[in-house]
Amino acid sequence: MTTPSSGAGMSKEAWLYAPECLDAASDDFGHLIRRRPAAVCRPGSAPDVAAAVRRAAEQGMPVAARGQGHSVYGRAQAEDGLVIDMSDLNAVHAVEADRVTVGGGATWRSVLDATLPHGLTPPVLTDYLDLSVGGTVSAGGLGGMTFRHGFQSCNVIELEVVTGEGEVVTCSASAHPELFDAVRGGLSQYGIITRAVLRLVRAPERVRLHTLSYPDHRAMTADQRRLLSTDRVDFLQGTIRPGRQCVVEVGVGHSADSPPDDEETLAGLSDLRDRAERVDLPYLELFLRLSKLENHLRAAGTWHHPHPWLHSFVPDAAADGLAAELLADVTQEDLGEFGRILLYPIRPGRVSSPLVRLPEGEVAFLCSLVCFPADDPLLVGRLVKTNRAVYDRIRAIGGHLYPVSAVALTRAGWKDHYGPLWPAVEHAKARFDPRHLLTPGQGMFAE
Repeated sequence: MTTPSSGAGMSKEAWLYAPECLDAASDDFGHLIRRRPAAVCRPGSAPDVAAAVRRAAEQGMPVAARGQGHSVYGRAQAEDGLVIDMSDLNAVHAVEADRVTVGGGATWRSVLDATLPHGLTPPVLTDYLDLSVGGTVSAGGLGGMTFRHGFQSCNVIELEVVTGEGEVVTCSASAHPELFDAVRGGLSQYGIITRAVLRLVRAPERVRLHTLSYPDHRAMTADQRRLLSTDRVDFLQGTIRPGRQCVVEVGVGHSADSPPDDEETLAGLSDLRDRAERVDLPYLELFLRLSKLENHLRAAGTWHHPHPWLHSFVPDAAADGLAAELLADVTQEDLGEFGRILLYPIRPGRVSSPLVRLPEGEVAFLCSLVCFPADDPLLVGRLVKTNRAVYDRIRAIGGHLYPVSAVALTRAGWKDHYGPLWPAVEHAKARFDPRHLLTPGQGMFAE
């Protein structure tokens, strides 16, 4: 372990106590859990973060790092503790041929703004770009390219991390690898990411996006498996709107003067071809679609409604059956006008972040309930209860939670989640955060 980096440390004035600051840090994108901190700080460097953690430790205060506030269940909150607002650690440094160095508070949108002029991109992007790098790397981070490149946490070269003991440590696969493996997908339990070196690949100029419709979800997943078995596509997702439609989105990257062969891309598929849609997009536009929905919902005044989302990974053999159960129990009215069930395949073998829990087998499916319900406490409470019931079913069929969901887990629940990895989880906590300061909102080590 390295020694703490030098720095002036946090002054008392850097800790904010104004009611409006505490109110903002008490809430998140989910609007389901509210935990009021004792203070908030906005550090400008890794030494500042380290000093804040040490000072909090002296006062016996829990600590939570907050990126863009997009947690849905209070995971970046710290009741009577310290919330570290990472938004000022947002620098994007020089872009190199295969990598870029960014602050932990930088958003993926700012990363792309810096790399795309060089024709480069991170291999995996989330559907929503206004998430922080530190936040998604701590969770895993996935999207329509995960089936090929794994999670965002699998495409990190190096991390600068502040541990629960207030030490600044630079880690990688070769330097402090135990910390590196614990932090990537480690849910901020072992350290706060203050800087990340991200892998870059060549970005296509454009993406041809096919939207394919299906009569039912089984036909949809069958074609997803066919596409997964080939090397024809670069982007693959699937959505279900109960009682309305099942859709697969297939993207192929290309240069402006060399479009892909559509017949080759779609060969052997069983979609309702007369309903198929095709559009050519600049690469960046592929990842701005949720931002456009955000603008619409903000204009309608509904963006700040609760978001009781559930994300999970289920075994290939169980995916169709689980989807059928969800469609029998969950209506489009429950999910809201813009809500949907996400159902698309990934390859667990492409995932190299040890603490991200996935089903065994060559293929697994992401299965998510993405809800935009009315601001009705009874409805929202019922949806949170539905999440718990669905999660229990997922565990029974060999699936795992993606723990950015509106599902509460006790220590026993986390032990079940990690299974054979739990001893390693406890060991990493004892080594890197022995006072159990970091990220109390997960409830992972609560007695």
